[in-house]
Amino acid sequence: MKRPITEEDIQGYVDCALQPERHDEVEAYLAANPDEASRAAALKADAATLRAALDPVAQEPIPMRLNLAQIAARRQSEKLPAWRMAAAAMVLIVVGATGGWAVRGYSLPPSEGMAALAQEASASYTTFAGSAVQPVEFKADDLSGLADIASRTLGTKTVLPDLSRSGYRLMGGRIVSTVHGPGFMLMYNDDKGDRLVMLARHMIVDQNRPMVEHADGKVSGWTWANGGMGFSLMGATDAKSLHPIADDIRAQLSTM
Repeated sequence: MKRPITEEDIQGYVDCALQPERHDEVEAYLAANPDEASRAAALKADAATLRAALDPVAQEPIPMRLNLAQIAARRQSEKLPAWRMAAAAMVLIVVGATGGWAVRGYSLPPSEGMAALAQEASASYTTFAGSAVQPVEFKADDLSGLADIASRTLGTKTVLPDLSRSGYRLMGGRIVSTVHGPGFMLMYNDDKGDRLVMLARHMIVDQNRPMVEHADGKVSGWTWANGGMGFSLMGATDAKSLHPIADDIRAQLSTM
């Protein structure tokens, strides 16, 4: 008996991460379900867009000061004892695994942690907020259904923040592919047509971080993490005006 096709299978199909047999089963399922096939095609397009936006960052070389091979070679040239070289390398490995990378003033590379999440949210805003055709994949007409899709995507009960006190209405959301796993994007707009995007995904590093500001051209906002889940709010406005909105979202999400 074949296993039913799940959201994880479709995401794996989009990411080309399935075993050949399962890939064929999902492909057959999509061929028989045009709506799901259309959604999978949209996810692939989203992934390609984000990949184009983030690939330059992912391809950046490791800074020389953090390259273990360079460190080991330099230590060797200085004729330090082998145990000291091993200890230095181990410190860097442990710090990197725990999300630190903040050794002696060095900050986290932009391809990881909070910086990466902020860039992904900024790319999502740039890609979808200006769309007049299909800015969201799932509309907010069915809030319970939207929350269920978000929860299944993120693997945890998801709260849909209410920003009505700030003058913004929930338009809907969409599943977003990132190099760090699936994320879920929510989009809001106000009476002037201004839009905000909030992206949430699991964090490999920086699992608990206070709110930090991010600016990328005309897009700015705030990013934070709590309990292994990262959140980033972005809009085409100054970060200062978004700060109270981000604080409101963080307070509402504390129930997750």
